[in-house]
Amino acid sequence: MQIIIFEDGGVQRLAPLVHLKPVFMLCTGASSLLERFVRHVGVSGELKSYVRYYLRPWYRRELKLFDPADERDDDILLVNGRLLADREAARVLVASPPEPGTSLLQEGDLVAARLTAMTATDREAVFRDVVDIRELMSRTTHCEVSGLTLLHYPWDLVRYHPQQMARQAPDVFQEGVDGTVGRGACLVDRERICVGKGAVVKSGAVLDPGDGYIVIGPGAVVEHQAVLTGTVVVAEGARVRPAARIGGNVYIGRGSKVGGEVEDSVMEPFCNKQHDGFLGHSYISSWCNLGAGTTTSDLRNDYRPVRVRHEGGVQETGMQFLGLLMGEHSKASIGSMFNTGTIAGTSSNIFGTGFPPKSVPSFSWGGAADGFVPYDIDRAVETARLVMARRNVDMNRDYETMFRYVAARAQGGSVLL
Repeated sequence: MQIIIFEDGGVQRLAPLVHLKPVFMLCTGASSLLERFVRHVGVSGELKSYVRYYLRPWYRRELKLFDPADERDDDILLVNGRLLADREAARVLVASPPEPGTSLLQEGDLVAARLTAMTATDREAVFRDVVDIRELMSRTTHCEVSGLTLLHYPWDLVRYHPQQMARQAPDVFQEGVDGTVGRGACLVDRERICVGKGAVVKSGAVLDPGDGYIVIGPGAVVEHQAVLTGTVVVAEGARVRPAARIGGNVYIGRGSKVGGEVEDSVMEPFCNKQHDGFLGHSYISSWCNLGAGTTTSDLRNDYRPVRVRHEGGVQETGMQFLGLLMGEHSKASIGSMFNTGTIAGTSSNIFGTGFPPKSVPSFSWGGAADGFVPYDIDRAVETARLVMARRNVDMNRDYETMFRYVAARAQGGSVLL
């Protein structure tokens, strides 16, 4: 049985965080959805993926893509990429997989479908830019399941983050100090702390996992007088700056640099928040830069659930704590302030005094005082190229084409599917 993890129309609701990546490469807890899927569900053969057309040239270098025009496997299990895989998902998909010709539904969402012997016409109807769920359901019988978790909105990544950090302890934590711990560093309850090979914890740093765990990945650095409390994962090659206060449930992605105060947040690989300022209950995508003193609010003054502006209207999140959700390649200037539940689009450049609007358009340039104007695409490309080069990542033609496509669609007001 060939397993294919796919994108459906639901990815649109997760914009802007999915503009430049497949939905299953989003992170919550201490890993991406794809990494969770492989760990929990497992694959006997080669896992393949089906992603939006404009993503394929760039992601072909790191994903094995499914091409329905060239492949004729007679037994395919399609799994929704918005699934947060866990033991229950493994039971439903692997231990007791659906019968051929059956779709698994949960509250109207298609979780998985098992297909056999599809004709060329069938494949063309189902495999469009994203998998056509209605078409797929019309060709299968339906079976209701429960107890699974799928992402629906960007803030779900923050909603589920603490729970996922706790659940992933057996997957990401291995007791042991293989790296270098400086004289005067304080590691409280070493049994709950992992310092990977080549990692450095410098003098004066304090690591106190409390009831959680702390992982300092290979080659990562925790600098002088930084304080890490609660559950914290610092991925490979990341750096925690001097006197940083990192607490709660925090995931710092590969190669990121983090300072100031951070709690209950996800930072994808290659983020930059080196300076003072508070970041709470937030999701920061790759290649973002938060200038010195950038501060987010994550709790309303009246303590009511946070509302967001998303998909052209105001939506209730049901969450008491929610800070900033920022798409890739966005920048906030020195002293920036963000209100509760702010969504900043891809490659937005935010500066000036006052709070920007709670919905900042993708590929826009400006601030609260004078509003926002379209960000010149050539300038946006050049800035992104320079930022990526600083981390030894080449913006090749495939990435630039993907980036320009998103920019053109965003500034034209089109949906990104």
